[in-house]
Amino acid sequence: MPKKFLAVCLNPVIQKTLVFDGLAIDHVNRARIARTDASGKGINVARVLSQRGAEVAHLTHAGGANREWFLSLCAADGLDVRWVDSGSEARICTTVIDAAAHTATELVEEASPIGPGTEERLLELFDATIPGFDVLVVSGTKATGYSDKVIPAMVEKAAARGALIVLDIKGKDLLACLPFGPAVVKPNLSEFLGTFPAPAGAGEGEALREHVRATAALLKERHGTELVITRGGKPIWFNEGGLAAEEPIVPAKAINPTGSGDSFTAGLAFALANGATLRGAIAEGARMGALNAENLKPGSIR
Repeated sequence: MPKKFLAVCLNPVIQKTLVFDGLAIDHVNRARIARTDASGKGINVARVLSQRGAEVAHLTHAGGANREWFLSLCAADGLDVRWVDSGSEARICTTVIDAAAHTATELVEEASPIGPGTEERLLELFDATIPGFDVLVVSGTKATGYSDKVIPAMVEKAAARGALIVLDIKGKDLLACLPFGPAVVKPNLSEFLGTFPAPAGAGEGEALREHVRATAALLKERHGTELVITRGGKPIWFNEGGLAAEEPIVPAKAINPTGSGDSFTAGLAFALANGATLRGAIAEGARMGALNAENLKPGSIR
C-alpha cells in the first residue's frame, strides 16, 4: 500500500519571487520576472511529495484578509490543505534574485501572532486527521501564540499510532520531541549547534565533526533516532554503523535555492517510507534539493 504523508508547519507563507537582470542598490530596480506562490516549509514539503506522486496533506492555520489568497495559491498547485482559522495573516516573504551576480537574497517577515483558541482547534483537527496517515513530517518554526507543547503533542500522538516521523525543527521543539522516538531529525548545521552547542574549542574541523558524531550516536542509543545534518553546499553529515559518514550534495545549475532544504526533507521522508536505507534516503533528499534549486518556483522539483 502506498504511504500517506501528513506535512505540518505552523508558519504559512505567501512567497514572492523577483528576478532582476542586475540589482543597483539605492536605485529603482524593475523585475524581469515576478511570481507569487504558497510557501512555508510545510507547503514546500507537501508540494514536492505531491510532485513525487505521493498522497499528502498539509496541516496549518490560515486567517486574516489574505487567507483566501493563500488558500487559492495552494489550490492552484492541487494541494490538500487542512487548516484552522487563526485570525492572523500569512506572512509575505520575498526572494530577490540577481541574475547577473547569481545571488538569491531572502527578505523574511516575522509571523503575525495567532488568535485565541487556534492551538486548541489545530490539535483537534490533528487528532481527527492523523489516523489516516502513515508518515508525519513536521517542519520549521511556529508562529507566535503557540505554546511549547503543541509540536511535541502532535509527535507523541503520531508515535503512539506507529507513524514514521521525520522532523525538520530545532531548539526546544526538537528536544521535547526526542522522547517519542522520531525516525530522523534533520536540522542544518547552524540549527544543530543552536540546539546541541559544541564544547569549548570544538567550533570547527575535526572537533566539530566529532561533536556531531557523538551527538548522533547518543540520539540513536537513547531514542532510536537518526541525525542528518545538511550544510548548504557541503556534504551532508550523518552516522553509519556508529561512525561518522557523509553523502555528497548533487551538483545543480542553481536558479533559486529557496526551498531546497524542504525538498531535501521531502525526498528523505519519501525514500524512508518506501524502504530505503538511511544513506539511500539522504541521497534521494540531495537529489530533490538539487532539482528544486534548478527551478524558479520555490519548493518544486519541476
